[in-house]
Amino acid sequence: MAETRKKRGQNEGGVYQRKDGRWEAQLTVPAADGGRAGRRSFYGRTKAEAVRKLRDAERDITRGLPVADGRLTVGAYLDRWLEDAVGPTVAPKTYASYSDTVRVHLTPLLGRIVLAKLGPADVQRLLAAKSAAGLSPTTVGYIRTVLRIALGRAEKWGLVARNAAALADAPRRARSEVRPLTPAEARRLLLEVEGDRLEALYRVAVSLGLRMGEALGLRWEDVDLDAGELRVERALQRVGGQLTLKEPKTEKSRRTLTLPPALARSLRAHRVRQLEERMAAGPRWEERGLVFTTAKGTPLEPSNVLKRFKAHLAAAGLPPQRFHDLRHCAASLLLAQGVPARVVMDVLGHTQISTTMDLYAHVMPAAHREAAARMEEILGETG
Repeated sequence: MAETRKKRGQNEGGVYQRKDGRWEAQLTVPAADGGRAGRRSFYGRTKAEAVRKLRDAERDITRGLPVADGRLTVGAYLDRWLEDAVGPTVAPKTYASYSDTVRVHLTPLLGRIVLAKLGPADVQRLLAAKSAAGLSPTTVGYIRTVLRIALGRAEKWGLVARNAAALADAPRRARSEVRPLTPAEARRLLLEVEGDRLEALYRVAVSLGLRMGEALGLRWEDVDLDAGELRVERALQRVGGQLTLKEPKTEKSRRTLTLPPALARSLRAHRVRQLEERMAAGPRWEERGLVFTTAKGTPLEPSNVLKRFKAHLAAAGLPPQRFHDLRHCAASLLLAQGVPARVVMDVLGHTQISTTMDLYAHVMPAAHREAAARMEEILGETG
């Protein structure tokens, strides 16, 4: 049975009654990002309701706002976003993380909601439910971040008028106090690892503040012992179950650092030790060009490095630490010695100096006292 066309009122556009009794109004909608224009339908139980929705859409177009799509759900949109926007532009590890977040956390609770009707209250309920389920503030915050990025793309594509995730309140994160090793404790650790086949790895972390992935991803071609320099060009990451060298996420992470003489000596000794291991392994050696490897040349498993590190801490009588805390140790030692925060920021590869200052604010009072003492030495006699 054909749909019954009714006579249209003045300025009503394409409005007709469907065979199911509902009224449908059609409008040509300009496409986002310079694409092709398309037709959008608006439905109502009465002609007046369909016309009202048509008028609302026309006003949105006049104001430069996107026209809501009354059929596209959040779940369908997120699938499209992953395929069209995320997949072609990000690293496999990032794609897997976004995809898992969509599948496990976003789609089950938000997937059936019409995208155009998703509001901050919906997002807030999602975040509250995840917190109530026992997820940490960091994890809940990441869920919100992924949704905010996805809805930001929806805004650019003209699918939503506002970013509901950006308007929802982020979960409060209790900042964990950074407790890096003191200078005396750092020396105890280095004495403990002296002679260990990975001694140079710990020295790199303590002296330069490299992340574990950056240290394990170092290649000999990145190290110039004659010039006393080390370049951070990539990091060792697990992608699809395999350890793979990946480029850093930001330009700031890619950096060239000066080697302290003690570290340069340790790396020279490490290279000799690695050559001896290569000869002992014979044909079992797999050459990857890496600075830190297993006894047969393959990349080190991060979890094994962590276990070994914790064993050294215990043997030295030091408090439990994450390997990442050696990075905090390096920063604290530099700041305590009066190295400018801007330089410490560059050494660590932070994108913003505020990150450096927030993490290591506990070191600054001592640095300020040192600065005042030095100023007194210079100017004190003139008063």
